Amino acid sequence: MKKLLIPPRAVLKSLTVLMTLAIFSSGTQAADKVRISVSSLDAAFLTAGIALHRGFFKEEGIEAEIIRMNANVSITALATGDLDYTMIFGSVVRAAIRGLPLRVVASYLDSSTHTLIARPEFKSVKELKGKTLGVSSFGATADIAARMMLQYSGIDPEKEMKIIALGGDRARFAALKEGIVEVAVISPPADSEGKKMGLNVLARAYELFSFPFVGLGANLKKIKERPDEVKRTIKALIKANRYIRTNREGAIQVMMEWGRSDRENAAASYDST
Repeated sequence: MKKLLIPPRAVLKSLTVLMTLAIFSSGTQAADKVRISVSSLDAAFLTAGIALHRGFFKEEGIEAEIIRMNANVSITALATGDLDYTMIFGSVVRAAIRGLPLRVVASYLDSSTHTLIARPEFKSVKELKGKTLGVSSFGATADIAARMMLQYSGIDPEKEMKIIALGGDRARFAALKEGIVEVAVISPPADSEGKKMGLNVLARAYELFSFPFVGLGANLKKIKERPDEVKRTIKALIKANRYIRTNREGAIQVMMEWGRSDRENAAASYDST
């Protein structure tokens, strides 16, 4: 049998091609795909929007999908592993206290953006005693913030208010307009829109108290098995937070795109967060 002789130049060329391919593939490893939930596409969760739209997730090798999801569904999905992370901070804390395998791994906003907005005839929170409050869902951060604002003004929400879950801001606005509720808890830019409708903003949570409001929660299994991914996700969101604090115009632009808001409302949301 004749031996197949390969010219040295051809061998060198083949090795060069293989080395180039190896270097290229190592530098273009697939990004880690993660699913992160928020309860709304508004100023409260702008950190996630900035990280996505300004490429901070991509810089950290993360391909993120931001999903709008209510608090209860988020916690269930996080506990079962159907969701990688949630930014609905308060719900993670409450779930962990109940014994679910969830933990908060970072905090990004230390005060609530929520406001109490009421029908035109109400001028102060104290006048709301015995009235009906509309919240998004029971146990959500908005619900907790509303109860705290009422308590701050001397009203016991458990005994002196009727509280009903209505869903999104639009549903709460409709309930206010139709007189189904006298007051609702909302987030920017809905407060600005409400004022245009003649409604009264009676209290803003961040003017009354501070508490960790928006952060990042994960399943204990995720934290244990993929610590590097968790760290890179945290880092991307830290970069986004810094961007928000130092780049007002850029943050407002993302808010307009991500939250589908006009410039006036986006600017009002930024300034009240």
